[in-house]
Amino acid sequence: MKKWTVMAVFLALPAGAAVAAVPYDAMPPGFDRPEIRTVPIAGIVNQYWYNYKADILEAEKELGSDLRHATDREDRWDAWDEWATEVVDADKDYVKEMRKKGYRVGRVTVG
Repeated sequence: MKKWTVMAVFLALPAGAAVAAVPYDAMPPGFDRPEIRTVPIAGIVNQYWYNYKADILEAEKELGSDLRHATDREDRWDAWDEWATEVVDADKDYVKEMRKKGYRVGRVTVG
């Protein structure tokens, strides 16, 4: 599926709509799941938000495929590790682009 097709699908969905289902129950014990944004930074829905959502969807599709083809525990762990790396990379790219546009990600510090 081309990125434009995926983007067209997301245009029809609300900003916080979930994407592909990830089998979190199949996640290896002790594996730290990265956060996936459900709302855009500063509430701004733009091409960077849709690119982020498309990247997450692609990572989830690859995870599903990798898990279906996994033959042992190491293959499954590698699939989850690759998925987590792609999710973190997508978030970094999204945050970077939004910062260029002047939008900042809020931080809360408890001291």
